[in-house]
Amino acid sequence: MKDLTLLSANQIVKQIKEKSLKAFDVCKAYLDRIEKLNPSINAYTHINKESALNKASEIDQKIANGEPVGSMAGVPVALKDNISHKNQPLSSASDILGANDRPYHSPYNAFVVERLLDEDAVILGRTNMDEFAMGSSTETSAYGVTRNPWDLERVPGGSSGGSAAAVAARLACIALGSDTGGSIRQPASFCGVLGLKPTYGEVSRFGLAAFASSLDQIGPFARKTEDIALVMEVIAKHDPQDSTSIPSDDFYGSYLDHIQGDVENLKIAIPSFSWSDAVDKDIQNSLLQTKKSLQKRGARFEDIDLPYNKYAVSVYYILATAEASSNLARYDGVQYGFRDNNQTDLEEMYQGTRSKGFGKEVQRRILLGTYVLSSGYYDAYYKKAQKVQSLIKETYHSVFFKDNFDAIMLPTSPTAAFRFGEKSQDPLQMYLSDIFTIGSNLAGLPAISVPSGLNENNLPLGVQIIGPPGKGLQSLLAISSAHESDTPVPKLEM
Repeated sequence: MKDLTLLSANQIVKQIKEKSLKAFDVCKAYLDRIEKLNPSINAYTHINKESALNKASEIDQKIANGEPVGSMAGVPVALKDNISHKNQPLSSASDILGANDRPYHSPYNAFVVERLLDEDAVILGRTNMDEFAMGSSTETSAYGVTRNPWDLERVPGGSSGGSAAAVAARLACIALGSDTGGSIRQPASFCGVLGLKPTYGEVSRFGLAAFASSLDQIGPFARKTEDIALVMEVIAKHDPQDSTSIPSDDFYGSYLDHIQGDVENLKIAIPSFSWSDAVDKDIQNSLLQTKKSLQKRGARFEDIDLPYNKYAVSVYYILATAEASSNLARYDGVQYGFRDNNQTDLEEMYQGTRSKGFGKEVQRRILLGTYVLSSGYYDAYYKKAQKVQSLIKETYHSVFFKDNFDAIMLPTSPTAAFRFGEKSQDPLQMYLSDIFTIGSNLAGLPAISVPSGLNENNLPLGVQIIGPPGKGLQSLLAISSAHESDTPVPKLEM
């Protein structure tokens, strides 16, 4: 019997609609694989076995009755554990929301979940992550680490490490993650899959547990560019529940129409820092090979300078922690989640709850954020960081709208996946893992990480492509599809 987990999302939908495949069988194949492999990988925090099989059976019954089904009929999807799914656990991998004990259950669906369910996707469960999406390795989760399927002694990246590992190990066909400073693209690179951060506002954040609201975006992981496009067709719609959701219907075109787009005469920039000594040689070689293959297809390349990008990490860890300090103030033990009842008054209860409920990395970022917002430091840090963010954004926009580049190409990460514990004792080194991904978040630009082969240790490498806001994603999909034809997604034997 053929392995149904090898099918792409588009193939699953096509065969289910043609009645040559049953949604129940696809769902069962994925659940069986999860049962076999998840104990060693720990990609999932919760599995919706019963509801997933019921949804798959409903789809099969619709087709048997001649009723129409949605554009993602029968596609098994995993959700990062900070995306709301009604009546399902939502812990953001934190003890303060009851991870490992009695996790908080969401009373409503996120907008993206409503869209997926409306289009008949099958939601398998919830994936592991760094606590409240704060991390680059999925080592800060209250559920324990997620292991990289390519090497179980290495991290899958973060914060959406569970989603990336699930797609790489074929424990999900599609997964959703969130990206605040690289949390989709970096784990996609480490796990050898595609990961997309849309333009800020392109996908609704309604139902996403907030980390840094001005930077957060929900996006998909997949093993094929056409599957990334399929998911975006579904989730990239205007949502009046999210004030940052882009309102213009003109913004949303057909993503699937662009996956076979022509890259001939596209003008692509490569930042000069991509060739610095801080970047592993195998990463640089993979970038060079990607450049050569796209040049053969007619794309044109130029090296450029992005002078303010060297400040991106510093700016990010001021702005993001400031917003985290504000957003996470709601977790105080009063209305929901963990409460420390071994205290004598309200103030001690607050202190006890937050000290015991939050992990060390989350506490560190809350403290940093509170500090930069405090009296006497606001102007010196937060206000100055906002000004530099504006300069970074202007620089990126100048590349696209003044110098007329269609895309920017650079490494996703300066290294391949690192070993557990290698950077967790040095927060600065961990933060520098996101040095190439943070810029697009600060500028609100769409960016995708695409697999670019394996290094000598058989670890996946990734190349990142950034586009202009809005319809720039269409050129990214065309470049990704062309690159995929020349450099297929590496196959994991597992």
